[in-house]
Amino acid sequence: MAMDYAKCAKEIFENLGGRENLVSAAHCATRLRLVTVDNSKIDMKKLENIDGVKGVFSNNGQLQLIIGTGTVNKVYDEFLKVSGMTAATKEDVKAAAAAKQPVFKRMIKSLGDVFVPILPAIVASGLMMGLVEALGKAIPSFAEGDWYGILDMMANTAFTFLPILIAVSAARVFGGNIFLGAVIGMVMIHPNLLNAWSVGTMAAEDIPVWHLFGFPIRQVGYQGHVIPVVIAVWLMSRIEKWLHQHVPEMIDLFVTPLCTVLATSFITLGLIGPVFSTAENYVLDFAGWIITVGYGIGAMIMGGLYPLTVVCGIHHMYNVIEAGMLSAEGGLNIWMPIASAANFAQGAACLAVGLKAKNMKTKSVAIPSSISSALGITEPAIFGVNLRFGKPLICGIAGGAAGALLGSLFHIGATSYGVTGLPGFLITLDYTLQYAIVLAVSFAVSFVLTWFVWKEEPQEAQDAVQSHAAKAEKAVQGHAAKAEKAAQSHTAESANAAEKSIFAPVKGTVIRREEIPDETFASGILGDGVGIEPETGEVSAPFDGVISSVTDTCHAVGITGPGEMEVLIHVGVDTVNMKGDGFQLLISQGDRVTAGQKLMTFDIEKIKAAGYHTTTAVLLTNSDDYPAFRVLKTGRTDAMEKIITIEEGRV
Repeated sequence: MAMDYAKCAKEIFENLGGRENLVSAAHCATRLRLVTVDNSKIDMKKLENIDGVKGVFSNNGQLQLIIGTGTVNKVYDEFLKVSGMTAATKEDVKAAAAAKQPVFKRMIKSLGDVFVPILPAIVASGLMMGLVEALGKAIPSFAEGDWYGILDMMANTAFTFLPILIAVSAARVFGGNIFLGAVIGMVMIHPNLLNAWSVGTMAAEDIPVWHLFGFPIRQVGYQGHVIPVVIAVWLMSRIEKWLHQHVPEMIDLFVTPLCTVLATSFITLGLIGPVFSTAENYVLDFAGWIITVGYGIGAMIMGGLYPLTVVCGIHHMYNVIEAGMLSAEGGLNIWMPIASAANFAQGAACLAVGLKAKNMKTKSVAIPSSISSALGITEPAIFGVNLRFGKPLICGIAGGAAGALLGSLFHIGATSYGVTGLPGFLITLDYTLQYAIVLAVSFAVSFVLTWFVWKEEPQEAQDAVQSHAAKAEKAVQGHAAKAEKAAQSHTAESANAAEKSIFAPVKGTVIRREEIPDETFASGILGDGVGIEPETGEVSAPFDGVISSVTDTCHAVGITGPGEMEVLIHVGVDTVNMKGDGFQLLISQGDRVTAGQKLMTFDIEKIKAAGYHTTTAVLLTNSDDYPAFRVLKTGRTDAMEKIITIEEGRV
């Protein structure tokens, strides 16, 4: 039965606390994005149970309702009618949400925006360092050879030049020129300056000093420091913007960059570097003290608090601490086991809910979300299940605290950050057994507590029974209709019995849906499918069909094909923020297309430069309508190779 868009929009509006509680509304390819005045006035439980709403969560000041491609735009249109609101862009919503947030949270979000894009480089270097070190220990002769030397050099490059990576990313976040940002990062670790790691062994009077403007400036670099780089590039961006506004256009091209770099460099080396590097050292010392204080009691407390910082959206602040720990000479990330224990425990609590629940909607969200958590992505489990039911979140906190305590007592150290859960074994090679015990204890405590403490509410169980009854009735009606149709046209039924296929719309490497670096896609809320790491910037139609939806930012299309298959092709993760830059649609909504017809082009390098993943999600958004869904291959694929098949009979 077709979805009643007006009914869905009306029920959403009725549970948002009234028109006066709404600030702004927009939508992307899959979600309705709202900014509200007071979230306490919203009936979250009723929102989650509305027919057509596949999930609800709050993130960065936005209330996001997952509805799905091809339907969210129709629900949005009806929502504007019933609410009396005017259409807003996603940037309007983003700005309104940001304005609502307190200053501290905006600062934490900025830090997250700086560090998240450089995670792939850090993770790759950390994994390589761990593997090279393990090989060196296992094969002593290898550690003395040329192969070890060159691989070790490659592995530690990201950490050696970390200030430059941070400077480039920070310039992008603060709106400065990324190349000027890179120059500031280079100034701070220039080889003419003493390496910061060697200064600790020198007497103060032996450190060379410049005397400028009546002040001494130590000739010391900032290797191993993070906060001074971020502050310096923030200042650089402010100076650059001011100069652009006040310098005449005729001379702006060379005056602004010159003055920006000179002013920022002097202020950084003379003031920002010395002050904030000292402050950063205190922060790192305090973090290390918290973890080790009281025989691991501090680590236990932080393991319990970690999920709450995820809920508040401030967990990215740990990136600064972890990066600082790793940047110290010979440093290890001792914060990682805390995060890993907390994340794994939340996944275990979520799995217990999924296995115990009778409500199929709860199961369909909980079980995939628990798998995502085991791989280090916890947002689906926390927002979709544990926070919603309350007790699983608390049980997960208990499991995380227990695991974090063990991690501290075992003195586990990782060679990277940004990796937790099962992949964490690759960056804790010196502590494999201890790390396994930490995960096992975190899982066991959280799972057992949730299993015995959490009970499904009677209304939810009743909803499950009613849902089963409704499905059974629908199935009976469906079988009757099919029988009648068969009697009318045996030929039509035979044609429908053919296996339906989805061909790769993009050339590249196929990965499992769970590996897509976006919690909504990975959890399966929007349907089953795969991700593709693209090699070329072209998207083709995966079958003959009709374009059911396109986004105004040109990064996603929906297409309906044989057997009423509804497929979403979403290029990149969070690429909605690029506002169409680098994307070009070659079709329009309602167009009929043939398999292999080019639908879109996109600039891979521009997406990467903007700090986003290029992973392209290919999802069958109505996969639950089919009795069987099979991914035929992962790994390297050419465009238009068969990657997915479904059975023809719809459930």
